[in-house]
Amino acid sequence: MMSSTSKNGVENHTTFHKYFESWLVRQNQDLDQLVRASKDENTNNNHAMSLSSLIQRVVKHYEEYYTEKSRYANDDVAGMLHPSWLSNLEDALLWIGGWRPSMAFHLLYSKSGIQLEANLHELMRGFSSSDLGSLSSNQLEKIDELQHRTIREERKISESSAKVQESVADTSMVELSHVVSELMREQRDVEEEEEKIKRNIDKREEGLFDVLKKADDLRLRTLKEILKILTPIQGVHFLIAAAELHLRFHEWGMKKDARQ
Repeated sequence: MMSSTSKNGVENHTTFHKYFESWLVRQNQDLDQLVRASKDENTNNNHAMSLSSLIQRVVKHYEEYYTEKSRYANDDVAGMLHPSWLSNLEDALLWIGGWRPSMAFHLLYSKSGIQLEANLHELMRGFSSSDLGSLSSNQLEKIDELQHRTIREERKISESSAKVQESVADTSMVELSHVVSELMREQRDVEEEEEKIKRNIDKREEGLFDVLKKADDLRLRTLKEILKILTPIQGVHFLIAAAELHLRFHEWGMKKDARQ
């Protein structure tokens, strides 16, 4: 059962907004560490272990973010699906309260192409690179398989979301809305129907919470599965690209809102 510990979700919104702002600070700090690590040309085993440790810390921060998000969503799932702490532009591009998991593959391929082009001259001279421009055929095959699995799961979650949305017009909701409307037209008290209204809305919110949880689980799982395929240094470059895109897009959207 969804709990209702905050009045109209206002307190919940404010609190998670503060958490989100603090998480952006942490993501900026993670980005600085990732960038420094990417510029270290040391290639020994100790360096690889250091990169893996850094990646684990960054992933742990993502895990903490989704844990907090789920906790707050338990109080106000509707607010988490349309977060007031994001810009209008970000909100318009959301998929079930966050980034579409399959977008991670577009990010990976885009960054890979950019780095491959940047290193093309060196590669033609026989030098090798260790960033995303050096993805092997085996890695590309695994990434392609993961992408197809992720898209299939996305579709299932989207279908679940559609069913929850369509349930707003099911027999119980239509009948209840008619009964309440009749009572209001007759200027009669609708207090007796309040419990029915609450039960019906709670049921829809529980459905929304389940969909949001599945979407966030897929987002986090996709990130982890991609990192498993990449080498430590490639994983660092991927996490850099993800953080840069998120942070800069948030800034651009907020600036656009401020101008308007």
